[in-house]
Amino acid sequence: MLYYLLFPLREYWSPLNIFRYASFRTVGAAMTALMLFLWLGPRFIAWLRIWQHGVSNVREDTPLQHQKKIGTPSFGGLLIIASVCVSLLLWGDLKNPLLLMTWSTFLLFGGIGFLDDFLKYKKRNSKGLAGKKKLFLQIIGLLLIVFVFLSNYLPWPNLPGCTQTSSFVERFACGLNTQLSIPFVSTEKFNWFMGRPLYLLFMFLVIMGTSHAVNLTDGLDGLAIGPSIISSGTFLVLSYVAGAVISEFDIARYLHIPHILGAQELAVFCSALAGAGMGFLWFNTSPAEVFMGDVGALAIGGALGMVSVLTKNELLSPIIHGVFLAETLSVMLQVASFKLTQKRIFKMAPLHHHFELKGWPEQKIVVRFWLISILLALIALSSLKIR
Repeated sequence: MLYYLLFPLREYWSPLNIFRYASFRTVGAAMTALMLFLWLGPRFIAWLRIWQHGVSNVREDTPLQHQKKIGTPSFGGLLIIASVCVSLLLWGDLKNPLLLMTWSTFLLFGGIGFLDDFLKYKKRNSKGLAGKKKLFLQIIGLLLIVFVFLSNYLPWPNLPGCTQTSSFVERFACGLNTQLSIPFVSTEKFNWFMGRPLYLLFMFLVIMGTSHAVNLTDGLDGLAIGPSIISSGTFLVLSYVAGAVISEFDIARYLHIPHILGAQELAVFCSALAGAGMGFLWFNTSPAEVFMGDVGALAIGGALGMVSVLTKNELLSPIIHGVFLAETLSVMLQVASFKLTQKRIFKMAPLHHHFELKGWPEQKIVVRFWLISILLALIALSSLKIR
């Protein structure tokens, strides 16, 4: 909104020209989301306590020490979503299709998460929306978002097989960028294009997998939001260098990574998400005053997954989201091991519960997982130069 209101006035007052730069709006978006959350947080949490009085938001399949958290309100993710949306309305380029596509995914997964949380609240237990129904809604919603945006707004005329066509299906096929960027490998040396049906399946796997991985990690105070902030900051950098051209200097071409037209606007989204995440962490750090719930975890994960796809960092995503990946793999291995051998690999899954039962204090687990996330983020960022 500020971009459209103030940038046109640069002819009358030249300092307003600063609104054209995504780097400036990135800072503004983070500060707006953070300050908004800190301002509204106490009032929102107080309202949640009244609304959810007598409802337990602690899952039954968790270590016994988690029962002391009964009474802590959930639905904190709603304020994360609200803070991000207000920030984007003020600082984002609302005509940028990449931003709109990510924003739509953020709201879609947040809406499904809200439905899940609301059913848990209504039923007074930890069983909300059935897993199959949740997956169905995510797949249908993603298909709608992908087809609408790729068939109307995102042509990639330089990709193999792309021509100026009028058919809806052909426009969609042309808009689907199936190029995969290999971490630590220059695009000048190697380019890999997947088949479109296979890539569409892979794309959905990345987005939905990231979303559910964040949700699985959300089990300790500050555990999921910390790596989410770090991931958002990492993708902020990756988005900006993939799309920004400074004084005719193409950063992406210099770094030998795919140049994505308009990707710098995703940096504004990532900064807003990081700012809202920091605001949430202020109240979620141990002992937590509020939980984010599925409404926050699914929204954050879905948005980060979409950003990784749109910036062509699908194969770098497992490194950036290494903590989320480890948590997901621990659940998969635990289930497979028990079904095949009737034995468990971990004391309890996801992985953070295993360390809890080994006697690690909650704060120690959380901080160590944060440190691992920072290390993985540095490794991911080093791929920009090591190619």
